[in-house]
Amino acid sequence: MTPSPRLSEALRRPRLLTTEVLAGAVTTLALIPEVISFSVIAGVDPKVSLIASVVLAISMSILGGRPAMITAAAGAVALVVAPLVHTHGVEYLLPTVILAGLVQILFGVTGLARIMRFIPRSVMIGFVNSLGILIFTAQLQHVLDVPLSVYPLFALTLVIVLVLPRLTKAVPAPLVAIVVVTGVAMIAHLAVPNVGDQGEIAGGLPGLTQLQVPLDLETLKIIGPTALSVAFVGLMETLLTAKLVDDITDTKSSKSRESWALGTANILAGFWGGIAGCAMIGQTVVNVKLGRARTRISTFVAGVLLLVLVTVLSDLMAQIPMAALAAVMMVVALSTVDVHSVRPATLKRMPLSETCVMVVTVAVVVITHNLAIGVAAGTVLAIVLFARRVAHVTTVRRVLGAEGAAYTVRGPLFFGSSNDLVEQFSYAEDPAQVTVDFSAAQIWDASTVAVLDSVQAKYAEHDIEVRFTGLDEHSTSFHGRLTGTLN
Repeated sequence: MTPSPRLSEALRRPRLLTTEVLAGAVTTLALIPEVISFSVIAGVDPKVSLIASVVLAISMSILGGRPAMITAAAGAVALVVAPLVHTHGVEYLLPTVILAGLVQILFGVTGLARIMRFIPRSVMIGFVNSLGILIFTAQLQHVLDVPLSVYPLFALTLVIVLVLPRLTKAVPAPLVAIVVVTGVAMIAHLAVPNVGDQGEIAGGLPGLTQLQVPLDLETLKIIGPTALSVAFVGLMETLLTAKLVDDITDTKSSKSRESWALGTANILAGFWGGIAGCAMIGQTVVNVKLGRARTRISTFVAGVLLLVLVTVLSDLMAQIPMAALAAVMMVVALSTVDVHSVRPATLKRMPLSETCVMVVTVAVVVITHNLAIGVAAGTVLAIVLFARRVAHVTTVRRVLGAEGAAYTVRGPLFFGSSNDLVEQFSYAEDPAQVTVDFSAAQIWDASTVAVLDSVQAKYAEHDIEVRFTGLDEHSTSFHGRLTGTLN
């Protein structure tokens, strides 16, 4: 695989290479508590999720189509697999992950991943804003109802993260903050919640995950719905995150490659780790915004460093105060929200329908704590509002002349706009010759053909001949193939 120009430049220039390595380091530290928390939700051992995250991060740094995007055992997937694990047992997780990975590979190979380009801008803004809200609210548990000694550490972290970039950007401020605050907590022997309190993380590397259920139709019935949910939720979050990183970095990514790479990485993580994952949105923002990473080096370093921390430095990693990580993630959350989109001046200029789509997307995500459900709800609403708006741009004009009645139809003709088209003609009043001009219109679907057949039938009841003219090549072919076969 030939390195990209940006990757080659980073490998040749020590300063850029240092930026990538340090970005990967701070991303790893932001990744650990999230992965451990999600393992609890999924009902699996924290070490399983951590090792799976190592496999996912390293695999995607090599195979993925979006450089600098971190992939690990994520909350969206944990929420999906939790009912299966709790009902049928963790042994059904491996075949579920493998099937989900195969579906994701299929999406990538067939190019179906490109359907993400149909997600409207208003949904993307809602996605970004709800992401910021979820990241922020998820950190509140680490700063509320905690010992008083937590608050000075929290404040110190904020000061370093916000002030240090004004002095120097040679080292990521979050990394400096986490190291300094951890040092202060250890030297002062402060009894504050830390990473070690989130779950057991010590231990060596696990072996390959053993398949403990038969590969038969009964197993497929059990794992099928969950596997499809894992595949679609993982793809949606990953591809939306890839688009977000595209916008932040002003670069392009391969969505098809990202899809089949995610499927491959999930299968590998299933065999060595045991759980699937997808793009980690908050940690990716840490990587590309706070860490200023732009290449695969950062995500590869994140995976390798996570492996080292889990297998060699687990005791040190366990001492990191949760207050420091919470402060970093809160800064990330606030920087993630698109403040411009919610300013009164912007909302005043924005069409009401698009504002509604954004609000619904945010509301559903915040209520369900599931980005995929929110994006789906917002997209469906946007489609409905678009169809309603387009349905009202079709017009029919009638002109009487010496040769008969002439109608002119303007606008797109599809199920939303053509259903009432049959009511736009004066069947009983028109003369014996009627012409309908479609030069300014186009037939989009079979519903329109069926309506036109109904128009002809109604005129035939009054012994009136009607001719359709002006159809473009596509509409003529579409109409000719279906007319007379639908009613």
